[in-house]
This record gives sequence, C-alpha cells and structure tokens, in this order.
Amino acid sequence: MSLVRRHTGMFPSLWNEVLAPDWFGGIDQGKQNFPAVNIQEGELGFTLELAIPGQQKEDFSIEIDDKVLTVSMEKKIDQEEKEGNFTRREFRYSNFKRSFTLPDTVNEDGITAQYEQGILRFSIPKKQEALPRPKRLIEVNT
Repeated sequence: MSLVRRHTGMFPSLWNEVLAPDWFGGIDQGKQNFPAVNIQEGELGFTLELAIPGQQKEDFSIEIDDKVLTVSMEKKIDQEEKEGNFTRREFRYSNFKRSFTLPDTVNEDGITAQYEQGILRFSIPKKQEALPRPKRLIEVNT
C-alpha cells in the first residue's frame, strides 16, 4: 500500500507554507517548549542547570514543597508599533513548569539559585551525614 498526497487548489506548496503553525511567528500547540536541563552530582552536592535565555531573574518562580523543587515561568508580551496609517500589534506568551524530586540526602535549607547568561543554576548541597567521610588511620597497639 502506498500513500499519495493529493493537492487540491492552486499552488499547494504555498498554501502549506501559509497554513503552517509557525507562519508569522505562530506556535504549534502540539509541542511543549521545556528548557534543557543538566543535572550533575558531586561529592558535596548537586548542580542543576536550566537553559532559559532571554529572561530576567524576576520572571522565575521557584518553590520547594515536600521534597519537590518546582521551577516555573510565565511571561506575556504585548507590543504595538505604529507607523503612519499602519499599526502592528503582537502578543506573545511563554511559560513552562518543571518539577524535580529531591533525594533524602539533600539539605533543602542550603539550596541557592543564580541566573547568569541564560542559565538558571541551582546549587543543592547534601546533608552532613550524606557527605563522604575522610579516611582514618587506625593505629595498632602492642
């Protein structure tokens, strides 16, 4: 069995382009836009990085509840340009929400966040009892 695409009307490829979801900056509602995430574990804690360029630190909402770290952002932009008899008004809306379950070994009170050059970086320290213990030498008595 073969599938054949039939075009009805004039200039079918042009109409496909005009009706595409991204024409004039539109958004494909079927796709979610989540920031890329890097998680790295070290001896003293975890580092969590989210790539979210073009935002301000005030745009983010960060919560910790019942060992779940939730990062969300919601931004609405309303722009209007007027030139002579021409008016162009654009509305843009962007948002996301990501949640991360924290392990029991994390010190929730010591978590810090920093937004720099489009990267939202969390430093998540481990509890004292979860840190590696230094080696001890045991002396042999005679």
